Amino acid sequence: MDQLVAIDPEGADLHGEARRLREAGAAVRVRLPAGIEAWAITRHQTLKDLLTDDRVSKDPRRHWPAWISGEYQDTWISMWVGVTNMLSTYGLDHTRLRRLVAPAFTARRTDALRPKVEQICASLLAELDRKAPGEVVDLRIGYAHALPIAVIAELFGVPVEARADVARLIAAFMDASLGPEQVMRTVGEIHELFGGLIAAKRADPGEDMTSVLVAGRDEDGSTLSEEELRDTLMLIIGAGFETTVNLIGNAVHALLSHPEQLAAVRAGEVSWSQVVEETLRWAPSIANLPMRFAVSDIELPDGTLIPAGEPILASFVAAGRDPGQHGPRADEFDPSRPLGEHLAFGYGVHRCIGAPLARLEAEIALSRLFEHFPDLEPAPQEVRPVASFIAGGWATLPVYLKGSAGA
Repeated sequence: MDQLVAIDPEGADLHGEARRLREAGAAVRVRLPAGIEAWAITRHQTLKDLLTDDRVSKDPRRHWPAWISGEYQDTWISMWVGVTNMLSTYGLDHTRLRRLVAPAFTARRTDALRPKVEQICASLLAELDRKAPGEVVDLRIGYAHALPIAVIAELFGVPVEARADVARLIAAFMDASLGPEQVMRTVGEIHELFGGLIAAKRADPGEDMTSVLVAGRDEDGSTLSEEELRDTLMLIIGAGFETTVNLIGNAVHALLSHPEQLAAVRAGEVSWSQVVEETLRWAPSIANLPMRFAVSDIELPDGTLIPAGEPILASFVAAGRDPGQHGPRADEFDPSRPLGEHLAFGYGVHRCIGAPLARLEAEIALSRLFEHFPDLEPAPQEVRPVASFIAGGWATLPVYLKGSAGA
């Protein structure tokens, strides 16, 4: 494919676009919003190899000549690469930041959250029970969205009154169609919100992870700068929320669209863990992740050359349905398939640090939902995808809440 492929910023047909790119090659030249040219990596093995290749960096300040020369700094990409956190650091800087955040996501701390997740699910289901019989309910708003924001807010001490703003700003973060004024306004609001959270925890620390990070930064300012602290909180809280919203929503939509698979789960033939893993493969919560950069020329096994300094887009949505990895039925949603490797949480040193928590939330949320509403049905209203080529999920999930166990 000689010409650059223009990526739809609203992701109206993420999977169709991903299939066409994958068929065009393992690495395909694309044009992203704002005219940014990049290489989309579409095949599982190629993406896996590059995710652990030392010749691939996440630091635009060192390895993206266009950014260094001042280009694109008032565009949507600035919210992804114009920050100082694990999304935009390389080598020892990334290792240092990841080590500081890791205590929030240990196996012990994650498992300790199980009762809280179950409690929040029970409360949300009780609220859904109060809906009028026959009423169409949007499960994204009332369940898939509400659970993760409550859990991550509990973990990081985000006050109730700030949670709506967190959700709104993270949604803007995923919107690559924003113009320069909107981008600058969003960045300013993000700085104000998370800077305010830091100030509040500095004045009145608690048992939450924000307080722990603030205390660590104040005890040794050379370990974590104020900017790194703010940008790290934005990344961890935002990623811990938005991706789990989409994981739960995608799984609900997939099961309701595939009643034979749902029946297999109900019969005990398929576990909720299998449902979660198949959903992550088949419909990853982050469809395309910007941005990585070639530190030096990279020649791929097929002879394709990615020149030094050029951006690389990790297309998890394309790799997730790669027949070369998942077989000729890769396009089918089938939780009973033998569990294979997927890359939905990344791979190597940049693997999502909150993956165990996302899995825990999704398994509890799904099992409780379908137990509580055994006859849950999709409503006839059309579902809409999230307007983003980055996030992979549904903006609405209209359902009928039939067969309530709490009725």
